Amino acid sequence: MSLVATLICNPADPALDSTVIDGFRAILPGDNEMHWLSDGVAADILFASDTNSIADQRALADRLRAARGDMPIDVVVQPVIDRRKKLFLADMDSTMIGQECIDELADFAGLKAHVAAITERAMRGEIEFEPALRERVALLKDLSVGVVDEVLAERITLTPGGRALVQTMRAHGAYTCLVSGGFTLFTAKVAELVGFQEHRANELHVEDGKLTGTVAEPILGKAAKLATLVELREAASLDNLDTLAVGDGANDLAMIQAAGLGIAFHAKPTVAAAAHGRIDFGDLSALLYAQGYQRSEFVD
Repeated sequence: MSLVATLICNPADPALDSTVIDGFRAILPGDNEMHWLSDGVAADILFASDTNSIADQRALADRLRAARGDMPIDVVVQPVIDRRKKLFLADMDSTMIGQECIDELADFAGLKAHVAAITERAMRGEIEFEPALRERVALLKDLSVGVVDEVLAERITLTPGGRALVQTMRAHGAYTCLVSGGFTLFTAKVAELVGFQEHRANELHVEDGKLTGTVAEPILGKAAKLATLVELREAASLDNLDTLAVGDGANDLAMIQAAGLGIAFHAKPTVAAAAHGRIDFGDLSALLYAQGYQRSEFVD
């Protein structure tokens, strides 16, 4: 079977050169060949393997990571075939954006530290997502809905590489969906800024210009993210190999594991350990390199 190991750096901190790459090549089996995707930033090493097991591919990626020492290089190992995906699902908070929106809302209620602690436990999988969300939303009762616009304008930052990722995949025929356990009040704007064709999230109830402290049921959590992947895949008559999913928290893990390529992005440890691929150093352009795109093909 033909596999590819993609070595990826953050564009702001390139660490690849021929010597480094030769070190990785020595670990891989048989005669292999290297191709640059972006000088100093990303490269493919193509090689043959007698296994098609995801577990074996993950184990080989772990060996390569162990060999990199303290160099900030991400490694994704996967089959060469069907690398360029036709359906892309992405989490929003701490993935497509750098913040957790509910924590920023809570700051306006003087409860950021308390709410952020609950968020962290939910994202680590230590508590169930749905009751944790209800608990946090209840703490926002009577907060002006106008605060959402203030948070969007002053506190929310797009993750570098995200717009290029979505725009490049769309230019090559992929369908893109932002699917979040957060809120439609935020996903609508983020989806527009980044260029997603669709967004799905939870709906906060609003009355007389204030949050009521409740959220529409059923809550969009882990099961709903997975169901969205299956629904959109089947609607487009795609094979599972054609799908890509990315996220950072426990509520993303089901869709990450079900996708043809599931990426844990700067993720919680349990999520990173269970995903097919992980990006710990790179920005979101890493997902384009993982699909074999060269830097010259990016749509910025």
